Amino acid sequence: MRREAQRPTRRRALLALAAVAFTTSCGFQLRGRTDLPFDTIFVEGMEYSPFTGQLRRAIETASSTKLAEDADKAQAVLTLIGESQERTILALSGGGRVREFQLRYRVSFRVHDGKGKEWLPANEVVLRRDLTYDDTQVLAKEAEAQLLFKDMQSDAVSQVLRRIQAIRAASTFDS
Repeated sequence: MRREAQRPTRRRALLALAAVAFTTSCGFQLRGRTDLPFDTIFVEGMEYSPFTGQLRRAIETASSTKLAEDADKAQAVLTLIGESQERTILALSGGGRVREFQLRYRVSFRVHDGKGKEWLPANEVVLRRDLTYDDTQVLAKEAEAQLLFKDMQSDAVSQVLRRIQAIRAASTFDS
């Protein structure tokens, strides 16, 4: 009886070991630090937006770049131009009721040195998600939409950081 009880445990252990071996062999890595091409950066615009707060936290925790208190003391200035959340109707039922929405999240930004040099001209990150809709579950669908917007906001922060990170590669070819 004891051997039969150990078999499921051994199988689980072997499956876990196989999963670990597979993920390491495919090149999977946990996200590490993001190397931004600047020692200091100043973030301006959209002061009270949750996006701005999340972007600042990501710069502080995921990179060696320091946030400057003043634009004059920063090597680069990240200007957040705008942010918007949009809903567009994708599909209607035969009775004219909404069945599907497309959610869009947009963030516009640019990176410059504060003295006239443009590191990254005005850029826009646009993310889209489709959301099925049901009139009988209005509150649940609204909560789901808010979660999707929050998820898109996190994705937008990552994309902005990746685009800033790409400045280094582009600037080495200009030299």
